[in-house]
Formats: sequence, structure tokens, C-alpha cells
Amino acid sequence: MTTTRRLAAILAADVAGYSRLMGADEEGTLERLKALRRELLDPKIAEHHGRIVKTTGDGLLVEFASVVDALRSAVEAQREMAGRNTGVPPDNRIELRIGINVGDIIVEDGDIFGDGVNIAARLEALAEPGGICVSARVQEDAVGKLDLAFDDIGEQGLKNIARPVRAYRVVTAARLATPGVSSGPPLPDKPSIAVLPFANLSGDPEQEYFADGMVEEIITALSRIRWLFVIARNSSFTYKGRANRRKAGRARAGGPLCARRLSAEGRRPCADHCTIARSRIGGAFVGGPL
Repeated sequence: MTTTRRLAAILAADVAGYSRLMGADEEGTLERLKALRRELLDPKIAEHHGRIVKTTGDGLLVEFASVVDALRSAVEAQREMAGRNTGVPPDNRIELRIGINVGDIIVEDGDIFGDGVNIAARLEALAEPGGICVSARVQEDAVGKLDLAFDDIGEQGLKNIARPVRAYRVVTAARLATPGVSSGPPLPDKPSIAVLPFANLSGDPEQEYFADGMVEEIITALSRIRWLFVIARNSSFTYKGRANRRKAGRARAGGPLCARRLSAEGRRPCADHCTIARSRIGGAFVGGPL
């Protein structure tokens, strides 16, 4: 038994709605998955110098020496998958969800272990069908090297991972060009909220940093709630100082911030305390006061 450690980019992928597809047509789904691996996934992974560590019924775990190679492999695979699904009814499509992380891993007899692997698997669960979700380390390594855009979805509390992990969704040209797919990120199947910047009602410009800091703390705290989708600070702060922030919640579930619930606040300090007034923009709050 040989055990070593090394730094690697880890790609985890699975088929969205696999159980549903198998329930509808077990033999047909297995044949389509075999063809997909044979014709697309395995060659694409080999082309970008990846090593398939293991496979499950609907999943793959792949190791790459390079973040750039891992992302190129994922993006090209998803682009070709989108082409294959053109004209296929949504309920019958085979769509991959992909998560990518980079970190220190333990290699033992060809298998890989460690937090680096576990985080990749959890990021995969955050990806939408046909999408790619990556950690902040992957995003940092890829910026300037690949023609990709990244959507910051904030710090995420991942199952069995001790610390929150900042995650990004990859926005590719193929995804933006796909008919019926919006340029904004789709909402996950759970409550979502955006916390808009506080309005400083004190009249003291020096209190502005304190108001912003409070918003950041609230966003960070909310992002640790696993059943809640929290819009990232970078997105919500684009509405700072705007007179009419109701536009942020336009269409409720598909507005510019793609949040079902928006919270807007004002802060007025007194001698030994401060008063926070909160208003709701579109939809109802989840639970009580924040």
C-alpha cells in the first residue's frame, strides 16, 4: 500500500436527475451514459491530461495536475453536452453537474482522499444542470488564463466541511447562447435572499463604513444557513445609493438579483445605540427579523 500527498485539481461530476431518468428508461439511460463516456467524456478528459480516479453509476471523479486543464475539460464537455441536448425534451436530457476544487490530496493505491476531494463533490451539488461550480482558489488560478466569466455566489456552508467555502458559478458563452437560458444564474430549489446595502440615515459620512460592515456580517451569517441561497455581496452592493431599489426585485424570482426575497434597511445611530429600520421588497420574509 503506497500513500503520498500532492496538490491537484479535482473534478467531480454527476448526472442531474439520474434516478428519474433510470426510472423512466433504465436500459436506455445506461446505454446513453456509456455512449456519452465513450464518445465525449473519456476522450475530453484524456485530451486535457486528466486521470479518471473512479466512476459510479452516474458520476465521475477526475484528477488533473492543472486547474486550467480541469476547467477547459469541463467547459468543453458542457458545451458539447448542450449541443447534444438540442431538440431533446427537458425530461429526457442527460445533463451534467460539475464541481472543481484545487487542494492537497492523499493518494493511496490510485484512489484519492481528503478535504480537497470532498469540497469538489459538495461544489458539484451546488452546480445547476449543465453548469460548473468552482472554489475561490480555482477561480483565482483561472482568471486571465481562460476566457470565462465567474458569478460569485458567496460563502457556502458545505456538508461535513468545517469552514465556509467561497464558490463561483462559471458563465460560458455557450451557456449564454443556449436558447431559453437566461444570462443570470437560475434560482436553486430553496429560499433565496438578497440583503441590500444599508442607507446611512445619520448624516455622518464617517458612519458609512460601519453600515456597510453590518451588511457584510449579515450576508456572511446568512450564507452559513445551508437551506438558504444568499446573493453575493458584489451583486447586492451594485444597488448601493440607488434611489429606487425596487427594480432589484423585479419579477420576484427572476429579477436582476435573481432573489425571491430582498431586504432593505436604514441605520440611524443614537447616543448609545443604533436603530435599524427594515423594509421588504418583493415576496415575504423567511422566518422572523434578521
